[in-house]
Amino acid sequence: MASLLDPTARGRVILVGAGPGDPGLLTVRAVKALESADVVVHDGLIDPRVLEIAPAAAQRISVAKKRARHTLPQEAINALIVAHVKTGAIVVRLKGGDPFIFGRGGEEVEAVRAAGLPVEVIPGVSAALGCAAEAMLPLTHRDHSSAVSFVAGQCKGLAEQDWSGLAGQGRTLVIYMGVATATDIADKLMADGVAPDMPVAVLEKGTLAGHRALKTLLADLGAMVTREGVESPAIIVVGEVVELSDAEDKLARWAQAATTLQDLGA
Repeated sequence: MASLLDPTARGRVILVGAGPGDPGLLTVRAVKALESADVVVHDGLIDPRVLEIAPAAAQRISVAKKRARHTLPQEAINALIVAHVKTGAIVVRLKGGDPFIFGRGGEEVEAVRAAGLPVEVIPGVSAALGCAAEAMLPLTHRDHSSAVSFVAGQCKGLAEQDWSGLAGQGRTLVIYMGVATATDIADKLMADGVAPDMPVAVLEKGTLAGHRALKTLLADLGAMVTREGVESPAIIVVGEVVELSDAEDKLARWAQAATTLQDLGA
């Protein structure tokens, strides 16, 4: 196995999408990459069964991130990957979902290329696709939605982002990392003209043990997240297609919803 004691040795990086959690959703290429790994640098939400695919002798390094607390800043993760590749190691950078959908995969590719080292990317089933499939929630449908957009709900300057036109009749909006800001997201969308009674689903821990698919109305989104104790990882889906899903209806009381809509001037 390669060692950091030899800085002149050269290896390669493989960015691998681990999918939303269930090891059965790994691609064949992803499994082969893991089986060849000397070092696995992985996110915190990776299922332990996925990590077990790598050789027993492979070094496993967690760079888990949580809201408002990063184990390592992104620049340090980049440097860690590059340092191990320079030993000649095959470094698998294992990321939840797909590396290029809110996974900072692009930044890591840039860092490896800047160091003059080889890198490849193996796509994964994104959280949106995997969780929606489990909930029988089609993100597009000829009768209900001809467009789908992905946004991050935990970015700086959320209030200043322009989401107008991304959700509404005939469109589906998928929001990553939006649990903590669910109330703000609902307020933002309604202020941008999305109807307060637009169906919304929250897909929690998709494809993992304890997964839940919860459905309500946009005006009730923040309250429902609090009421049901929703935890990350979870994605939020806004659009008419939600009505086609198997998600459990979690609107506390239809009368309460009607009162809320009336207060909002709907």
